[in-house]
Amino acid sequence: GDIDAVLRLFDTEIYGAKSGVVLDMVDAAALLWRLHLRGVDVGDRWDAVADNWSPIATAASYAFNDAHAVMAFVGAGRRNAAVAVIAAQKDAMARDDDNAMFTRDVGHDVCRAVLAFGDGDYATTVRLLRPIRSIAHRFGGSHAQRDVLDLTLIEAAFRSGNAALAAALAAERLDTRPESPLARLFARRAETMQLAA
Repeated sequence: GDIDAVLRLFDTEIYGAKSGVVLDMVDAAALLWRLHLRGVDVGDRWDAVADNWSPIATAASYAFNDAHAVMAFVGAGRRNAAVAVIAAQKDAMARDDDNAMFTRDVGHDVCRAVLAFGDGDYATTVRLLRPIRSIAHRFGGSHAQRDVLDLTLIEAAFRSGNAALAAALAAERLDTRPESPLARLFARRAETMQLAA
């Protein structure tokens, strides 16, 4: 919960050099997206990440990267750039390679869900992310990296007013991470939401 420390880390070790290396951009976008989900104002930090994604974002060569490019574009308020990534994925899905499968099975819906979240259409985010939770591993990344999808789903459930789903997801997270301050925060939010219903 120490947001100032997180931002200091972002500005130094994580993205202080404003690297154009894809792995660094993935990490930077994921960190900022996690803060975005919590409603944290990150200032203009999104811009440097989005600028570095811009020249390569529509290559549609790896669905996991596409998702992080869309996060960066949504965070930077560059909706048209996010839409261009999603459009490029349609061509990628027509290819005969592994990424076509990664994109069809998981990546395309993840990108559309992130865009919907940015548009404030939280019910669509839930509709797109919920069915792919159990197969998200198909598009790569570690468990920790893919956790951003669950965090997005949980936040979208809260914001869409889906109290039952928010409570179920919060309880699941608390059960698997009982020491996590974030899991406890979700549980408290779910309880408050249910009491208000």
